[in-house]
Amino acid sequence: MSAAPECEGLVLYNPFDYALQENPYPIYARLRDEAPLYRNDELDFWALSRHADVNAAFRDPALFSSAHGVTLEMWDAAAADLVGFLAMDPPRHTRMRALVSRGFTPARVAGLEPAVRAVTREHLMPALEAGTFDFAGVVSAIPVYVVSELLGVPRADRAEMLRLSEILITRHDGDAGIPQSFWDAGLALTARYRELIAERRARPRDDLISALVLAEIDGDRLGDEEIVAVLSLIGVAGNESVTKLAANAWYQAWLHPGQRAIAWAGAVTAWVEETLRYDGSAQMVARRLTRDTVLHGTEVPAGARVVLLGASANRDPRVFPHADRYDLTRDTGQALAFGSGPHFCLGAALARLQLRVMLEELVAAVDGYDIDEKGIELVHSPNLRGFRALPTEVTLR
Repeated sequence: MSAAPECEGLVLYNPFDYALQENPYPIYARLRDEAPLYRNDELDFWALSRHADVNAAFRDPALFSSAHGVTLEMWDAAAADLVGFLAMDPPRHTRMRALVSRGFTPARVAGLEPAVRAVTREHLMPALEAGTFDFAGVVSAIPVYVVSELLGVPRADRAEMLRLSEILITRHDGDAGIPQSFWDAGLALTARYRELIAERRARPRDDLISALVLAEIDGDRLGDEEIVAVLSLIGVAGNESVTKLAANAWYQAWLHPGQRAIAWAGAVTAWVEETLRYDGSAQMVARRLTRDTVLHGTEVPAGARVVLLGASANRDPRVFPHADRYDLTRDTGQALAFGSGPHFCLGAALARLQLRVMLEELVAAVDGYDIDEKGIELVHSPNLRGFRALPTEVTLR
């Protein structure tokens, strides 16, 4: 894979650069060692790359605010109107998260396992029986259908939901712009969500949309637009992160046959957790500094955009010995793949469930496999890391 650009020995970090997206980890290592507080004047942001700094920032929303959004390309004071409680600070975030959690309970997620397994088999088995298939393409449908089960989206709508969610995360150029197709897809998706919310207000069912409609704390309820924002977050960000993680796990196990043997011997949960740490789909989030603050000896002004490189933190050797080694036997307890603090990912349990079930089904069915490196295509995104195409040939048990 290509290396990110350098200039006269200085480390350069541009999250929109295609070369960096191909393999960001060498640059992350240099940032941690040479520029733990990095400044990009052209794009007007700072970056923190060490585990201690990223973790501390995640846990301090009063200093590192989410209210302008969590990505550089969608930075706006009204970001919450687009992405909901992801772009809120306490106490507004606390209220929203408490209400949403009423519908997103551990029991509801755990109860999805039979449906997750059924959906996984439905989409995986034809591909496995064919023997040769694009792994990334096949697994992309699974989280969409799983989340559709959770939300109560009719089966007839699910293919269109998949198409729209793919548009919402695709970038066809390397700059920080948002294409018109993104806004068109977002409008279409939210219109369908509003229809479903109206249906559930009239006739509640046993699904997440109904649970969100009915959620109440001391008379406080979620409004329609708040529910739309939550559904958009779950239905797009959740889908894409799981798809990318599954393919990353498949690829890393292929690259590391010794670790693959450990996974095939029953360590599927460890396979999930080490992939989350070593090559997670989420690369970074953005925050807004609320007051002048000295970081690594430099005063960073209030209002500054600060990028928190969670993927770099997960490779920090100060926390993870031999951090660049893919090792299913390691302790991943301090990994930040789902963040930490008040914004810890609400969908983490569902993501882990889907990944575990998908990989368990693969281990049960596949004796061995190979990947055609010439056909590999990576997604080009400043925020998500994963494969657009991962050609695979399997041998079944």
